[in-house]
Amino acid sequence: PKGPSASLSTDSIKIKKEVANAFVKRKKRSSPYEWYFEYYKSPMEQMHERCENYPPCDYLSDQVGFAAAYNRFFG
Repeated sequence: PKGPSASLSTDSIKIKKEVANAFVKRKKRSSPYEWYFEYYKSPMEQMHERCENYPPCDYLSDQVGFAAAYNRFFG
């Protein structure tokens, strides 16, 4: 008898590919530019992430703005 404590076999949790595709949709990319921008970040986005990952810069950017905070710590 199976109860709540019985372990599930891998066969019992597999679903067919057609069923999975019904609720998991992949985002379509219409141009090569979208592929490029998905993999390579702009220099400004890299600067934002660098500031966000450094707590004093992130806090100061909320107070005085991103440009002033970034220049204060990394400029």
